Amino acid sequence: MKKNPVVLGLILLIFFVISFLTNIIGPLVPDIIKSFKLNLTTVALLPFAFFIAYGVMSIPSGILVEKYGEKRVMAGAFFLSFLGAFIFVLLPGYFSYMFSLFFIGAGMAMLQVAINPLLRVAGGEEHFAFNSVLGQFFFGLASFLSPLVYSYLVMNIGKSGNKPNAVISLFESIVPANLPWISLYWIFAILSVAMVFVIAIVKIPKVELKGDEKVGGLKTNMELLKNPLVLLYFLAIFCYVGIEQGVANWMSEFLHTYHGIDPKTGGATAVSWFWGLLTVGTILGLVLLKFIDSRKVLVLFTGGAIICLLLALFGPSEIAIWAFPMVGFFASVMWSIIISLALNSMSAHHGAVSGILITGICGGAIIPLIVGWIGDLSTLKTGMLFLFIMLSYIFSLGFWSRPLVQNEVISFKKFRKSRAHA
Repeated sequence: MKKNPVVLGLILLIFFVISFLTNIIGPLVPDIIKSFKLNLTTVALLPFAFFIAYGVMSIPSGILVEKYGEKRVMAGAFFLSFLGAFIFVLLPGYFSYMFSLFFIGAGMAMLQVAINPLLRVAGGEEHFAFNSVLGQFFFGLASFLSPLVYSYLVMNIGKSGNKPNAVISLFESIVPANLPWISLYWIFAILSVAMVFVIAIVKIPKVELKGDEKVGGLKTNMELLKNPLVLLYFLAIFCYVGIEQGVANWMSEFLHTYHGIDPKTGGATAVSWFWGLLTVGTILGLVLLKFIDSRKVLVLFTGGAIICLLLALFGPSEIAIWAFPMVGFFASVMWSIIISLALNSMSAHHGAVSGILITGICGGAIIPLIVGWIGDLSTLKTGMLFLFIMLSYIFSLGFWSRPLVQNEVISFKKFRKSRAHA
């Protein structure tokens, strides 16, 4: 199909909403530990419940997209997200929260599977790396805003010294006084319902996927799972999401434990800047990908992430509070470049490959859990050292990947020749 700006715009909006719902768990970790009296391992089971849904739902979601179409699956995904958030606000508790997060995660998995092949088709495969980073920009922007919304709510709900506005007064009447952070899940429920209506009302042109863009059946997926190259890229996505969530989920608790930084203010701000700088990094990434091979960009940014994580874990508080967010800056291009390298390394079955890759998001469930488990056995700092294994693997990807389609770059040599002949 031709490039479709309507589909592309919808995809970017969905990236924003997915991120707003997904990446709030990190700033909440200290509050969750306090509210439900948890240790590091049990609190890590909450993001595990969310991200394991990707492992369970990704391939079935691809089959649903092929059978019912993108529009129905996207609307159904947001309705599932609404149910998850609504269950928790009605019955707040540790186990209901875990159940709720699984529902929300399942909805987000359905969305990711639906929109990634669409992004490649609607924007053009030669621009896929660029458009993927653009999607990451919207993703990071929402993640920057959600911790600030959290900080605003918990600093104002139930504070007798503050004159509440209508929104704060409403939340004070519907959330438990000792759990003001639950107000976020009321917002998530409302936002999810709003997206169901947006998808239902807005006319979405039918997108005809080519044979190689379709998800394929069980036989196709089983054959691809035997392909070592597919598994290597699956592992790369697994590692990336593990890094992203391992840093974002444990950052606030680390700063609180080792540097005494208040998680409601300084901790939330650091997480916000993690996603904010990830957003800034995507802008630089968009420029670099127009001039430099995506593999070289990946090596450069991953090396920067390794250095910043070292400074965050072993530097003083003045360094750590900025080094953690800078990991987000250097992680900004990893997801999009890995996805584009994977799909552009395959000659067929891009839809099926996308479903398998999205399954790798379950790394966001397993890696933070491992970090928490090691943290309970030893220290949180020791647990976070585990993330360097994941970073090393992604660093290596820049050297061994061999895509069939290179990202389109501007050649200064060709530009000078064209000017000379003009």
